[in-house]
Amino acid sequence: MDRAKLPEECLDNNAEQAPERFLGQMLFIKDDHLQEAPTVRSLVRWMSPVEQFSPCEHLIQRFLAESAVYALPIVDGKGCPVALVDRKRFVEFFTKPYSKELFGRQGIVDFLNGNHYLAPAPVIVEETCSIEDVAQIIISSGIEHMVTGFIVTHAGQYVGVANGHDLLSLITQRKQAELYYLAHYDHLTGVPNRVLLADRIGQACREAERNDGMVALLFIDVDRFKQINDSLGHRVGDAVLRALVSRFKSVARKMDTVARIGGDEFMILMENLATPESADLLAGRLVDAMRAPIEVLGHSLVVTVSIGVAIYPRDDRDFSRLMAKADAAMYEAKAKGRNGFRMYTEATATFNPSRLSLENDLRHALARNEFSLVFQPQVEIASGLPRGVEALLRWNHPQRGLISPLEFIPLAEETGLIVQVGAWVMRQAFAQMAAWKTAGLPALRMAINISAVQFHHGDFADLLARALAEFDIDPTLVELELTESVLMHNVEEVLDNLRRIKSHGVMLAIDDFGTGFSSLNYLRRFPIDRLKIDQSFIRGITRTPANASITKAIIALADSLSLDVVAEGIEESVENDFLNSLGCKEGQGYFFARPLNTSQVEQWLGGVGAT
Repeated sequence: MDRAKLPEECLDNNAEQAPERFLGQMLFIKDDHLQEAPTVRSLVRWMSPVEQFSPCEHLIQRFLAESAVYALPIVDGKGCPVALVDRKRFVEFFTKPYSKELFGRQGIVDFLNGNHYLAPAPVIVEETCSIEDVAQIIISSGIEHMVTGFIVTHAGQYVGVANGHDLLSLITQRKQAELYYLAHYDHLTGVPNRVLLADRIGQACREAERNDGMVALLFIDVDRFKQINDSLGHRVGDAVLRALVSRFKSVARKMDTVARIGGDEFMILMENLATPESADLLAGRLVDAMRAPIEVLGHSLVVTVSIGVAIYPRDDRDFSRLMAKADAAMYEAKAKGRNGFRMYTEATATFNPSRLSLENDLRHALARNEFSLVFQPQVEIASGLPRGVEALLRWNHPQRGLISPLEFIPLAEETGLIVQVGAWVMRQAFAQMAAWKTAGLPALRMAINISAVQFHHGDFADLLARALAEFDIDPTLVELELTESVLMHNVEEVLDNLRRIKSHGVMLAIDDFGTGFSSLNYLRRFPIDRLKIDQSFIRGITRTPANASITKAIIALADSLSLDVVAEGIEESVENDFLNSLGCKEGQGYFFARPLNTSQVEQWLGGVGAT
């Protein structure tokens, strides 16, 4: 086939390097938007095809000469693919006595269509086909195509082949990009959320420190937004928020980060600030931009904003305190009549009332006995027998009721209170293990989440050892859950801490595996015992080929490294059955049981039995 007729992007003289080159340039998130799933065009490897009337001997010679080739494409006289010959099956056939003498000179297509050799139909897709659609096709056609690969065409003509390994790698990267987007961007407006903003603030301030520069934070609150939601409904309110983001972006510089940090609160990060007055100018332009009505869903609304401004390093060098001071300046702008802005000054109250109240309450929650633990069972999927429980922290505020961990855990980490709270959780969990043992209940593994702040605290390993001894706990029944992010910084220090912890005999697990920067290298180096597959991969696994592929890959990876696996978030019987078919040993989720208090755990154990 004439290579000059192929699309330019499909040509590459270095076929072995083509997928890596494309993958390195693939952008899944661009301009604060998640891009559409890429097509298989990025996976194409050029491989010279074999003409359909070529003798079988020619195919054997190609396989012997090119040891890395798993399969060879066959095309007709018009360059259209007709077959993809699997190396292993073909070579094994011709190792039989007299096979080469009998069939070696026979035309390839005639031989494939004969009665002596069974050739499976190849998977053939157009180059515009998305990777997710191809994954579904391969799963439907037979998983063996993940090894042999598939043929890619342009207008029906052969342009190259692609293999399942590259497909799975790209799908995994795509899924991780989706999870990253969900975790770091606001789903309503598409701008960065609080998590991503905090990361960018940290980077900007460090850069300013190196270059003796300045950074500005503009805290923006929409005036009387509740009235819009209450009078016109949340649909109109959501449309207003999206329109506001468009206005903020049109006024801000291209290099500035516009973020939504919750509800009707936004923040703009200004990097490479020349003077503090530049932040004043932007704040003034933002207020002026609100004078024109916002037209949404048949309504013409005049919306105003109140803005607080704080400057790094002039107002503070601590990131969290700088955000609090911008927040405080915004409240002062509201107190002065709204529809304006204020710079932070020493006379400005440092913290806003609601945050200060929550932080103060959090500091007293331990002493006031407002924390409690619930336990979610971890079950052997095949038998349904309990194998362990995960300890989950709850805060029952005397006035506000139950406060979500998503709200108070970040605050505890930010203020450093997580060290004391985490120590309380560990001691309480051990005390419960001791109580269950005294009551004669079966021994269960206790999984405890460890915060990054808690893990890096200097005496964590010693604290663990003292607690194990105090409650006389069998360390093999204790499993500490760490997130992947804990392992990705200061590797040697992390490795040393993990070894000290492991020396006490406890188990170590990676929580939410697959959502961070999953690295085979750290799994090999670090003394990890178990992987917990994140629930985002489990939900709808039977309906989402990408989730199924990633889960299969994680289970296979764990098996190859002799690691155990727990699948989180199992809610349906079909998910449980599918995971069982994949060889996943343990699961956790509402399908088995919701988080239970101590008495409910005892009742549940009595109902399901244990070994």
